[in-house]
Amino acid sequence: MTRSLLYALGGLLLGLLIHLVVILTLPALAQDGVAARVDTVLPDANRTVLFGDLHTDDANPFRLDPDLTYALCKLNLKQGPGEVVATLPTSFWSVAVYGRDGTVIYSTTNRDGIGQSLDMGIFDPGQTRLLAEQKIDINAGLLIVEAPSDEVFVLVRLAPPQAAVRARYQADLARLNCHNIKI
Repeated sequence: MTRSLLYALGGLLLGLLIHLVVILTLPALAQDGVAARVDTVLPDANRTVLFGDLHTDDANPFRLDPDLTYALCKLNLKQGPGEVVATLPTSFWSVAVYGRDGTVIYSTTNRDGIGQSLDMGIFDPGQTRLLAEQKIDINAGLLIVEAPSDEVFVLVRLAPPQAAVRARYQADLARLNCHNIKI
């Protein structure tokens, strides 16, 4: 009886270990991960790409909601801290910073009291340390985000209240400034 119980417990622990190893290694082995998909539409850092009108019948590799308007930029923090600056409409918008593996590092909306102005600085841990030591000069009111890695993607989403203002919202996104801060 105790031998059977030990075998069952050993089998359960081995199954749990195998399950954890597979879950933790599969994303790293994926050939078509988020970074690969971003690299196809945005090969260079410090650039912004707008996603035009998405239709439900079109290919949608990022699984974006066709009712929203999107801009995506890629930053390489090895070139210095990143900054994302925009003046966005008063209706709902959100911004998310993603790591190369596709995990969300930071996310916020205009409902958090930001209003229309988006002024976000993205720093790696070393740059954050320099910032704390006041060795990096930044604008007052800069929203500070610390990224664990040097390559990040920033996705800005706007929710046009009506189809008639969609073109104006896309024009607002076209003015999104995504660049590195010179230090």
